[in-house]
Amino acid sequence: MEKLGILELGKIHQGDCIELLKQIPDNSVDLIFADPPYNLQLNGELYRPNQTKVDAVNDSWDKFGSKEEYDKFTYLWMSECYRVLKHSGSFWVIGTYHNIFRVGTILQNIGFWMLNDIIWIKTNPMPNFKGTRFNNAHETLIWATKSKSSNYTFHYHSMKVMNDDLQMRSDWLIPICQGDERIKVNGQKAHSTQKPAELLFRIILSTSNFGDIVLDPFSGSGTTATVAKRLGRRFIAFDREEFYVKVATERVGRIKALDKPLLEHRVERRKPKVPFGNLIEKGYVKIGEYLFSRDERNFAQVQADASLLLDDKVGSIHKISAMILKKESHNGWGYWYVRRNNTLISIDELRHDYERKFLQPDIKALSQIQFESNLVQGPTERFL
Repeated sequence: MEKLGILELGKIHQGDCIELLKQIPDNSVDLIFADPPYNLQLNGELYRPNQTKVDAVNDSWDKFGSKEEYDKFTYLWMSECYRVLKHSGSFWVIGTYHNIFRVGTILQNIGFWMLNDIIWIKTNPMPNFKGTRFNNAHETLIWATKSKSSNYTFHYHSMKVMNDDLQMRSDWLIPICQGDERIKVNGQKAHSTQKPAELLFRIILSTSNFGDIVLDPFSGSGTTATVAKRLGRRFIAFDREEFYVKVATERVGRIKALDKPLLEHRVERRKPKVPFGNLIEKGYVKIGEYLFSRDERNFAQVQADASLLLDDKVGSIHKISAMILKKESHNGWGYWYVRRNNTLISIDELRHDYERKFLQPDIKALSQIQFESNLVQGPTERFL
């Protein structure tokens, strides 16, 4: 049984989140996602135009006596999150216009450093039935680190690939829970503010790594723990309501973790830098031979120190090609060729051959590493 301090990992604990957070060691958590009470301050019941009652958020856990009471509560739980978060970790918190600005102020006062605010645009929001305001179709997330100098995780290239090779923006179009994803008990939704798994998938995948510890101090229906387990992260979550703990525990128990090789952020791996000198050292290019432009109008001799000699000019493969093209800079890898058996071969091809032979990891061995789990995926996990 793996533990975080005295608390068991891989479990949703029942109790007050502030008291449970106090039992976690300093600087021990890699990622925190917090979906705290919003303090919506709803007055009375809400009905649709056809007089059917709206199933709104009117739970007792979302009610506070005053703004000052809410601020004190926010400061206490968030201060503990700051303490337990690693210096390399990420902190996420979500809210609406009712609370996010108060939360953001407290967050900065505690010492967190904001990286982004993310706008979750709901593609299927609840209408404004009274027609007295704009349709409230978004929620706001704040992504922060422990300090300005934190060396946090961010899988930028993975998010770009996920977004069809376009830079991932800070406005996320994601539908609210619907259909099979909505957890229900006796035909009624189990939790009034269940977040879509797609939202947590993006957060956990982008700002944590395989095996990291993910903490959710307000577990609710267990979406964070569910996605964390599916993505090979270790999790720990809290909720004070016995009913929610039971629902979330059963939900997590149906999840099977993905195999580790599927969770490698391979696209994030930068290709090892191969200096031109490496090709000379390995005999791909010989000292004293000539490199040619594709049309063979220009050629330069390879020197022992990997420089090129062109007439009386000496420089790198990049500097000499830039000089020929009358440019300030140029990538020489795409300009120069060697002659082999009366055929011109790009030195860039030689570089890739060098990478494959000497720098590429053993993918076959990597694929044999499995992330073990004997649990079965449940039918309600549509997205997961």
